[in-house]
Amino acid sequence: MLPCLVRRAVVISNHRYGHVKNVLPKIPGSYHRHLVTSVDPSSGLTEEQEQIYKTALDFAHLEMRPHMAEWDEHEIFPVETMKKAASLGFGAIYAREDFGGTGLSRLDASITFEALSQGCVSTTAYISIHNMCAWMIDTFGREDLRKLWIPQLASMEKLASYCLTEPGAGSDAGSLSTTAKKSGGDLILNGSKAFISGGGDTDVYLIMCRTGEPGPKGISCVLVEKGTPGLSFGKKEKKIGWNSQPTRAVILEDCRVPITNIIGKEGQGFSIAMKGLNGGRINIASCSLGAAQASLEISADHLQVRKQFGKPLADFQHNQFQMARMATKLVASRMMIRNAATALEESHPNHVTLCSMAKLYATEACFEIVNTALQLHGGYGYLKDYAVQQYLRDIRVHLILEGTNEVMQMVIAKDILKSK
Repeated sequence: MLPCLVRRAVVISNHRYGHVKNVLPKIPGSYHRHLVTSVDPSSGLTEEQEQIYKTALDFAHLEMRPHMAEWDEHEIFPVETMKKAASLGFGAIYAREDFGGTGLSRLDASITFEALSQGCVSTTAYISIHNMCAWMIDTFGREDLRKLWIPQLASMEKLASYCLTEPGAGSDAGSLSTTAKKSGGDLILNGSKAFISGGGDTDVYLIMCRTGEPGPKGISCVLVEKGTPGLSFGKKEKKIGWNSQPTRAVILEDCRVPITNIIGKEGQGFSIAMKGLNGGRINIASCSLGAAQASLEISADHLQVRKQFGKPLADFQHNQFQMARMATKLVASRMMIRNAATALEESHPNHVTLCSMAKLYATEACFEIVNTALQLHGGYGYLKDYAVQQYLRDIRVHLILEGTNEVMQMVIAKDILKSK
C-alpha cells in the first residue's frame, strides 16, 4: 500500500503541481539503499522518493516562494498554506498511518523539508517542529491521546509547539525549573518557556517540566492545550529571520491539566525531548540544505546574466572557483544529512552522534554557501528584492536552535572519547 503522500501525489497527476507519474508500491524486503548523491537533489533517491521530492518542490515553488518575502516583511503566519501542505501528507510525515500520519521514513522527511525550504525556510522550519511534536505524541502518547491529536495535527487543523528552553536553561536543558506538582488527579504547572516557535498562535504545547528529582530524570513531558486557565504568552519577539512564524514566551501560572496529559511515563520527558531533537537536528539541517540549493541555483543564473568588464561574471575564474566550493559543500552536507537520517531510521548505534555531526556540519556549510551566494550577487544580494538575503537571515538561527553547534561538538567529542 502506498504511503499517503505518494497516493496523493498520484491523485494530483496533471494537476497544477505538474505531471506526476505513478509509482509502484514498496515490496517488503526489497529496500535498497542508493548511495550516490550529487548537486542534483534527486540523485540517489528511489523512484518513490523522487516523486515525494518533486511534489514538495512544486508546492514550494507555486505556493510558498511567491509569498515568502511578504510573509517575512509583514510577519504573516501562513496557516492556510500550511494546511494545503498538510493535505499532501506533510503534517505528520513520520507518524504512523493508523490515525492519519503519513508513515514515511526519516529520509523521506528530510528530502521533503529540503524541497519545501526552497519556497520558504521559516515556514518549513515551523512545519518541521510541528512534525517533531506529532511524532512525540504518536510514539510515546497513550492510544487515546494519539487518537485525539494525530488526526488534527496531520491535517494541521491544530498546530503544535515544542517547549523545552527556558530563560535560565538553554543548552543546560536538564536544569529546567518549570514545575508540575500533583494535586489529586491533576498537575499544576508553574514556570516559563522561552523562544517558543508558534507560541501564542498554536493549539497544543508539549511542556518539559519537573515532576520529580533534580536533573534530567525528574523531567516529564506534559501536553497543555491553548485556552487552559493559567497558560499565557509573552510579547511577539522581533527577529532578524524566521519571521513567518511567531516566537513568544510561554508562561504557566498555576496551570491545571489532567495527569493523564503526561506523554510517556512520568520522568521520561527529558529522554523524549532528546529523542525528538535527534530528528529535529536532521530536519533543521535539511532546511539549511534547501536554502543552499536554491542559492546555488540562483547564483548560477545570476553569474551567467550579469556582466562586468564586458563579459559575464561566470567567465571569471574566481567566481567559477567559488561555485565549485559551494557545490562541494552542498553535496557533502546532503550526504551527511541523508546518512544521519538513515541511521536514525535504523536505530544505528551511533545515530545520536551522526545526527549531531550532520547538524553541525550542514548548518555551518550551508550558511557559508548562502553567504557566498550573496557576495556573488554584489550589491544586489543586499537588497530585499533578491531572495538570497532572506535565505541567509532565515538559516542563521539554525546554528543555534535544536542544540547549539557548540553543544553538537560536545556530543560528538563525548562519543569519540567515551572508550578512551
